[in-house]
Amino acid sequence: MLFTDYMANFLVGYFSVLSSIMPLLADATSTGDGLKLLGAGVAIVGVAGAGIGQGAVGQGACMAIGRNPEMAPKITSTMIIAAGIAESGAIYALVVAILLIFVA
Repeated sequence: MLFTDYMANFLVGYFSVLSSIMPLLADATSTGDGLKLLGAGVAIVGVAGAGIGQGAVGQGACMAIGRNPEMAPKITSTMIIAAGIAESGAIYALVVAILLIFVA
């Protein structure tokens, strides 16, 4: 696939999610509530970066194991640690979104 195909798929998904939260923004009782929900949605966009990072980690591990199969156990353990580090960004984004929705 070309990069433009990936970008088109991303934009379709992004705008479908955005259109699904529009009724929530319309039902908000005040401008502050709407902005709070919008901020939570923007915080969740950070999950996309974690997904891209985990994909890159998996790709690198598969390529490394393909070049040197004897090192598979060490590469796998390093990959799991790196995937956990990449996932921490998604967890932080989720915590921020939950705090914005329920606490702020």
